[in-house]
Amino acid sequence: MSTLKVTSPYDHHLIAEIPLLDEKAVEKALAAAYEVFQNRKKWLSIPDRIAILEKAYQLLASRRMEFAKRAAEEGGKPLVDSLIETDRAAQGIKIAIESIGHIKGEEIAMGLTHSSLHRMAYTFREPVGVVLAISAFNHPINLVIHQVIPAIAVGCPVLIKPASATPLSCLAFLDLLYEAGLPEVFAQAIICSSQIAEKLVSDPRVSFLSFIGSARVGWHLRSLLAPGVGCTLEHGGAAPVVVAADADRVDAVPLLVKGGFYHAGQVCISVQRIFVDAKIATEFAEDLSAQVEALKVGDPLQMNTEVGPLITPEEVTRVATWVDEAVAQGALLLCGGKALSETCYAPTILYNPPLNATVCREEVFGPVVCINAYQTPEEAIRYANALPFSFQAAVFSKNIDMVLKMVKNLEAKTVLVNDHTAFRVDWMPFSGRKQSGFGTGGIAYSMQDMTYEKMMVIRSPSL
Repeated sequence: MSTLKVTSPYDHHLIAEIPLLDEKAVEKALAAAYEVFQNRKKWLSIPDRIAILEKAYQLLASRRMEFAKRAAEEGGKPLVDSLIETDRAAQGIKIAIESIGHIKGEEIAMGLTHSSLHRMAYTFREPVGVVLAISAFNHPINLVIHQVIPAIAVGCPVLIKPASATPLSCLAFLDLLYEAGLPEVFAQAIICSSQIAEKLVSDPRVSFLSFIGSARVGWHLRSLLAPGVGCTLEHGGAAPVVVAADADRVDAVPLLVKGGFYHAGQVCISVQRIFVDAKIATEFAEDLSAQVEALKVGDPLQMNTEVGPLITPEEVTRVATWVDEAVAQGALLLCGGKALSETCYAPTILYNPPLNATVCREEVFGPVVCINAYQTPEEAIRYANALPFSFQAAVFSKNIDMVLKMVKNLEAKTVLVNDHTAFRVDWMPFSGRKQSGFGTGGIAYSMQDMTYEKMMVIRSPSL
């Protein structure tokens, strides 16, 4: 039997070796999920779902350090941030429980015409069917929550394929769900090859695809879906931030340091491109660089580590290549710009890199932030909107007219005001624009997407 070796991205020590499912095993899992959905007698009642989720919340909250250490070890996110992720994951379960009562329909007006007399109509929502979730490595607990828990909350059986780099958090969480009382058929891990996963995506027994990962893979998988299958795609971006001359630098700089270097920049809404009014650009860049240079890089299991490793050594090489290219093209290297080890790259600030440099055109997904000066707000808007993908953007200013101009003109699904682009809470809608995604994430929004609306029309002469 083929196996998957799970190793630490920091020092490559072997954490675990788990079996890879073959095509026959994956078919068995899908068939079981499809069969339980087709038999309404096997559906979980709403009170049963709530009881299971309540128990799961209690279990996860009581084991936060255990789950955080596992996630930090296999994914490389510093322990201090993995603890926050685990707390968010537990809170996500609570959000799902609270949202169940909001999955509802409405009355549709009848009797407006002679042909619609003697009728009343109501809509209600039912689970859509088998959900297939394909997840990413960078939030190995919370992404599983965002994909699995909404399905369970609305009554859909779910198959989840975690990232091959970070499957252990997913497997541990599914075990926790089983301990909480969830029948295993309602949530099954699919640890398999990409080829088998592609075949699974195209199977008509799948009713909904939830994908988090690269745009190249996500848009390709969407093209494989059977007719009528719904999906949400969550890809990346190169988040722009516009800093006006009147911005509060004391407030803004620490926020942008966090937003740019949280999890070594391996976040789809990580601050990547900062456009600063030319009047303050040099001083702002120096302030930012001073704080970035002070960041503690190293072992993610140490509580004082602020920036951990990249997920693979190949990513370190790629980031180094992009930075070196930008410097060769004229960017000023203010700090960083070098690999600290095979797995860690120094937090890096580039000043005025050419806007056609790779680090300005592509999602860097690493600890690199670019700062460019702008002369006019219109120029900043043009720079920010120049890319074919867009997720979240931000503006720092005390001027309401400047703020509103940016909110109206920046091509993003969310514009943060006086905050970094990596801000997110799990009850808000979360989605990309252009090539950055399709559909809307967020616990309650995913629950809505994993149901469909059905209408009942009643005719009675007494109406």
